[in-house]
Amino acid sequence: MKKAILGKKIGMTQIFDEKGKVIPVTVVEAGPCVVSQKKTVETDGYNAVQIGFGDVRPKLVNKPMKGHFDKSDVAPKKVLRECRLEDISSYNVGDIIKADVFANGEKVDVVGTSKGKGYAGVIKRWNFGRLKESHGTGPVVRKGGSIGACSDPSRVFKGKKMSGHLGAERVTVQNLTVAKVDAENNLIAIKGAVPGPNGGIVMISDSVKA
Repeated sequence: MKKAILGKKIGMTQIFDEKGKVIPVTVVEAGPCVVSQKKTVETDGYNAVQIGFGDVRPKLVNKPMKGHFDKSDVAPKKVLRECRLEDISSYNVGDIIKADVFANGEKVDVVGTSKGKGYAGVIKRWNFGRLKESHGTGPVVRKGGSIGACSDPSRVFKGKKMSGHLGAERVTVQNLTVAKVDAENNLIAIKGAVPGPNGGIVMISDSVKA
């Protein structure tokens, strides 16, 4: 990736283009982010920058993190993320990254944590079909069915689609379009939906498919 920014998902709405066409968008409060650390091949073995987003009271930061922020001489931040950029020569510790790093029409990838939906069955989790509710089926129309094999291999293979925890995992949506950038209010409107609930933290970067 060439550039990235952290933000908070505000919610979905719609805007109109110059032709009056409705565009469904997700509004993200993007930045301002501060560069809290710069990693290079000489010191760390790879090139990356660490960016922080969201103010937090110093009393809520533990001692190791306080020392980290003091070393960089930046105010404590609530969220830190590391971005492996192709070129970090233009970044320095303490630099501010704002929403205007992106422009209208750019293609971006958005990474977030999907909504947690708790324990779910195979129909909701894996889109399984139901059994017929005819005579003799029994109260198992939403069950997953047999999961094992015969005496060979005498086990259930890893990755078997079964009921379990649904959601609350890292999700990347690729090749979305930036519909509008409001640099004054640190807002980016992205066409379509992005992962996670309102208030969730997302990372926006330039698309790898662009």
